[in-house]
Amino acid sequence: MKLYLDSAQAAQWALPAGAPHIAGVTTNPTLVMQAGLPVSLAGYLRLVHDAGAARMPELMLQLPRADVGEAAEWLSQLLPAALQARVKLTIKLPCDARWQAVLREVQAWGVPTLLTGLSNPVQLLWAQAQGASYVAPYVGRLQADGRDVWALMQACVAMQAEGVQLLAASIKSADVLARLMGMGAHAVTVRPEFVAELVSDPMTQSAVAQFERDIEASQLFKA
Repeated sequence: MKLYLDSAQAAQWALPAGAPHIAGVTTNPTLVMQAGLPVSLAGYLRLVHDAGAARMPELMLQLPRADVGEAAEWLSQLLPAALQARVKLTIKLPCDARWQAVLREVQAWGVPTLLTGLSNPVQLLWAQAQGASYVAPYVGRLQADGRDVWALMQACVAMQAEGVQLLAASIKSADVLARLMGMGAHAVTVRPEFVAELVSDPMTQSAVAQFERDIEASQLFKA
């Protein structure tokens, strides 16, 4: 399963030793704003440059408006920049029929697409029919709303065979992460600090400490 970092702050992309391979970075307008960058073409070009400098394999950027002309203008500059930076670019759009024309424009440029905010199985079927590369349900928000999130996750995993990959968004629990791994989810997004916290674990450290005590005690044994 692939891990993507939920952060537009390049300083957060460096993880401690013991962290797994990171497939890339995913952002949205809120994360870009929180990073102190403008949600603009200039801000996005800066992110492409930063991703290249950090040797991130992939960068997912969410277009801010359902404007086909603007999407084409931005792609005409973002794609060459990503090529120069050696970063694969994926474009995120809301999972909403009002964005269908922009989705078609992005696909016409040959760019992978992610439909974000997916919340029910009808939207999943629509996303698959539109040829989306990824769907991104917000797992925590769905759980907070009292929905049966695991039925939807199972449906998303099943639909991976039809070509649309599950990117479960904003995972904040080790148990939820493990369950998604066990279900066969293609990818998840996580905050950098979440990964850093799980690089080590108190139970692992307790076992290591026991081994060290026993090794020391064994030196007292006579041959």
